[in-house]
Amino acid sequence: MQKIKNISHHILSKAWATLYRIDYDYQFKNGDIKQLKRECYNRGNGAAVLLYNIEKSTVILTKQFRMPIYENDRKEGLSIEVCAGAIDKNESPEATILREIEEEVGYKINDATCVLDAYMSPGAMTEKLYLFIAEYKADMKISEGGGLDSEDEEIDVLEIPFKEAVDMIKRNDIIDAKTIMLLQYAQINKLL
Repeated sequence: MQKIKNISHHILSKAWATLYRIDYDYQFKNGDIKQLKRECYNRGNGAAVLLYNIEKSTVILTKQFRMPIYENDRKEGLSIEVCAGAIDKNESPEATILREIEEEVGYKINDATCVLDAYMSPGAMTEKLYLFIAEYKADMKISEGGGLDSEDEEIDVLEIPFKEAVDMIKRNDIIDAKTIMLLQYAQINKLL
């Protein structure tokens, strides 16, 4: 993009992910060039999946504590979400989501279909999420799930009627964007 020049990165934090301040010159439509500074959180990309069962008309969701939500509103620390996780280096989005399904909800799924990819917070984060759907059946359950102790995860697995999950969006019980997007995808495309 020719409107951007003189880009420099300054690391502000490098803990779980990297927080940069990026300085750059930007040419506006009127021809003015200004030096801008923006913070950018780089935690890599992620994958998420809506697991659905056609026979029972149910979906599998997770419930877990999320500190950023709690920090924003002390009444909203627990989040109901689709199964999701960060894409490891040299791992495909599909391989990631199949691994996360086993770790988080205890099902062995052989394949998932990517239906969307989206930036969830493009003004602040580099993360692109790959959003999948996958059908599950009772005989695919191989463990209780709940996440990995090594990742300090404590995840409740919820099997919910699809209609109830959609109603949970209306009641603000589900406030996670990726989950809302995938449930609405299922609703629009009449998966259940």
